Amino acid sequence: MSQKKCPLSHEQLEELTTRYSTPFYLYDEAAIRANARALKEAFAWNPGFKEYFAVKATPNPYLMKILKAEGFGADCSSLPELLLSEAVDLSGEDIIFTSNDTPADEYVKAMELGAIINLDDITHIKFLEQCAGLPERICLRYNPGPLKAGNTIIGHPEEAKYGFTRDQLFEGYRLLRDKGIKRFGLHTMVASNELDATYFIETAHLLFDLVGELSAQLGIHFDFVNIGGGIGIPYRPEQEPVDLTVVGEGIRKLYEEKIEKTGLGLLDVRMECGRMVTGPYGWLVSRVLHKKNTYKQYVGLDSCMANLMRPGMYGAYHHITVSGKESRPHDFVCDVTGSLCENNDKFAIDRALPEPEIGDLVVIHDAGAHGHAMGFNYNGKLRSAELLLRADGDVVQIRRAETISDYFATLNFAGLKNFKV
Repeated sequence: MSQKKCPLSHEQLEELTTRYSTPFYLYDEAAIRANARALKEAFAWNPGFKEYFAVKATPNPYLMKILKAEGFGADCSSLPELLLSEAVDLSGEDIIFTSNDTPADEYVKAMELGAIINLDDITHIKFLEQCAGLPERICLRYNPGPLKAGNTIIGHPEEAKYGFTRDQLFEGYRLLRDKGIKRFGLHTMVASNELDATYFIETAHLLFDLVGELSAQLGIHFDFVNIGGGIGIPYRPEQEPVDLTVVGEGIRKLYEEKIEKTGLGLLDVRMECGRMVTGPYGWLVSRVLHKKNTYKQYVGLDSCMANLMRPGMYGAYHHITVSGKESRPHDFVCDVTGSLCENNDKFAIDRALPEPEIGDLVVIHDAGAHGHAMGFNYNGKLRSAELLLRADGDVVQIRRAETISDYFATLNFAGLKNFKV
């Protein structure tokens, strides 16, 4: 069973709110670093192992700089994510660019940075060649279709928009080989937030077999396989985290059998985890604004779905604690809501909590990935600040809260005077 604790005490959180208005996100640097090291240790048997942090999970350059110091690269899927990587001095093969329906300027920037480009479709070979040229090393994304199960977030692979079919994969590598490319990678990712360790071992098995077939039939050599990300986190207290040692050891055994013993040469194992790296070490801190008793009990916060959309979008569970009341009886059943004009603006439905009172601080756990990153401005809501708890106990702001001026910045108010209606 996972422990759901905030790294700051109730008194420390209250003191923090005297400097930073709620709601805000809080991240724990020491815990993120320790987790990063655990992932690397699980794959220490593979000299070329590299984790590319999925920038989309928590696109903050301060966190990216911390992870860079731990030896992580960046998995990017857009131009702004490439620019964030550039801002923290990541370049070359420390970046993998995995996108879909990609504009030309994004390929151009990826090539400028020397990133590994991971193509999503066979038609993108020609598109990339025309807009930016072909790199010395290139990767293709495989969609195994019915050969591999997906899960509820990404769905069935055969219905997903991502990647090459098996036949397209063979044709794509043949085309690239004939164009003079000599260094290759292979990638797949067909699940997200998966807690079954065997899933990732099976994914490696699939890719190792495919590397053998592609190498034999096309006479090409693979530098790496990227088994994707998708490692889940225990959002619910009764769930257990994925045992990284089990994943690493299971893939090591397959590597010995499928790669070393078959003479395929050195093959680097790569991953692109995001959620499991920062997710458990981020919290959304909010304050109770109102209580309402109609057909059921409601507890309204000063945050809303615009700050954390996963519960409203996916029906996802996030554990909630009432700061300072954690040990009291959980005998008050309520919906925990925000102020958005949408009825799915609920952080929890029929959740048993110690009864919150107006003004209480509420902590929403496991919000360190796909939390702030998925924020939006519907209803004119403003995205909150991000704070970082440093290893020495200091707390620093790594993103300020949005202001009304930010929200209006793209509007041309001056033009209203001459706008005829």
